[in-house]
Amino acid sequence: MTEIFAPARLGPITLRNRVIKAATFEGRTPDALVTDELIAFHREMAAGGVGLTTVAYCATAPGGRTDRHQIWMRPEAVPGLRRLTDAVHAAGALASAQIGHAGPVANAASNRAPALAPSRLFSPLGMRPMHVPDDTEIRGIIAEHATAARIAEEAGFDAIEIHFGHNYLVSSFLSPLLNRRKDGYGGSLVNRARLAREIARAVRDAVGDRLAVIAKLNMEDGVRAGLRLPESLRVAAWLEQDGALDALELTAGSSLLNPMLYFHGDAPRHEFAQVLPPPARWGFRLIGRGFLREYPYREAYLLDRARQFRRELTMPLILLGGITNHDTMRLAMAEGFDFVALGRALLREPDLVRRIEADRTRRSACIHCNQCMPTIYSGTRCVLRLDSPAAL
Repeated sequence: MTEIFAPARLGPITLRNRVIKAATFEGRTPDALVTDELIAFHREMAAGGVGLTTVAYCATAPGGRTDRHQIWMRPEAVPGLRRLTDAVHAAGALASAQIGHAGPVANAASNRAPALAPSRLFSPLGMRPMHVPDDTEIRGIIAEHATAARIAEEAGFDAIEIHFGHNYLVSSFLSPLLNRRKDGYGGSLVNRARLAREIARAVRDAVGDRLAVIAKLNMEDGVRAGLRLPESLRVAAWLEQDGALDALELTAGSSLLNPMLYFHGDAPRHEFAQVLPPPARWGFRLIGRGFLREYPYREAYLLDRARQFRRELTMPLILLGGITNHDTMRLAMAEGFDFVALGRALLREPDLVRRIEADRTRRSACIHCNQCMPTIYSGTRCVLRLDSPAAL
């Protein structure tokens, strides 16, 4: 069986083990630039034993952020990002930049820029219609991804993770519910997948074989008439055939319509309502139960879907969702997955990987209460961790 804690190749880079810190928006960039708090967050993850830590979220354009406090990739961001990657490297891990455009998930009011969507939609966050990009603007979006990848390389990152999930812009183009275009980027699945494929190629061309390139891909959106697993399998096969990616990280759910599908566990509706500004708070109290649905937690809760991709593909795959102990990591390796990605369990215990490596019977202290979710607005953290850094 593949050894979890042995060095492993991911495209052109070598990780010290097969454990990745998954992207979880850190909420530590109030001025859209790296802070000492963000560096400390990732340094702690690196010191805790992960092979690769993912910095989320690095938008490709100002309007591609979910709100104005997120980093967007520009020359002014490079010095801070370089300090971050240097700190991660000094702690023995490698660093990945998650890049993408939030699309319909962007808060147009906060960004002071229109949210983008493949078709005409109304933004409940911005309280205004979304902008539908034409062919020229789409070419600009693709170019922005390439530029963001080059900036990440300049800043010392070892890998790029392109966000093709959760109904962010590329994912919304894949969705038959959200994409009702009649041009070459809409209609058939091959047209709806075109943007993902062109962005993957542009990013690969930008960084060559110097950085690893990963895509985070929805297996399904979890909403009626959204992207479903059979279509996602075909998209994954095309991405593999194109040869621009070194790995796929498999996810599910929609930040726009069904976020709990990629979390599972308790749904913190009351806590979310408390941190949202009016009028979003009032609207959330009306729709919160339908938006934050209940999915009971279990270990490896995305495995049943993900193993279908493992059967169909030969490229490296990263298993995400409910990976909290050595037994589940071993199960992922036995099923043929190449890496595992952890999120909430590392918020609870940043040194969990080292603890598991030292004691294979070690169980995570995370109870899947998801109280960490509303903290994204004030510094993402586990509220049960006694030494958790204070909110910004």
